[in-house]
Amino acid sequence: MGQVAFDTLQASEELQTAGLTSQQAKAISLVVRKSHEVADVATKADIVEVKHEIAEVNRNVADVRKDLSAEIADVRKDMEARFEKNEAQMQARFEKTEAQIADVRKDMTAGFDKLGMQMTIRLGLMVAAAVSIIAAILKM
Repeated sequence: MGQVAFDTLQASEELQTAGLTSQQAKAISLVVRKSHEVADVATKADIVEVKHEIAEVNRNVADVRKDLSAEIADVRKDMEARFEKNEAQMQARFEKTEAQIADVRKDMTAGFDKLGMQMTIRLGLMVAAAVSIIAAILKM
């Protein structure tokens, strides 16, 4: 922070004009000057400098926001592309699985139909054998 300008000679002269002795005027002027030296007071130039620094920080923040927004948009775009790709892969796998399930059902149906036919033939043969055995027993 800058120092506040204080003219001790002018202050001393004004105090002497007001009726104080030279020693009293010098003492008061020195006390006032020392109090200004100790005081950490901002000058107009300090305030202007801080305003410029704040404006620069705001510009930097705006630039960072713009960069982050662009990067976030790129990440979102990349994620959407990956999700679409994964969704297409999952759909293909689902369709393949559905086709395999349909094939298994078809095979099972054909197997049950074949098994049913075989059971019918065997049952018919067993009935024919039983009739033959009964006929043979009756002839005896």
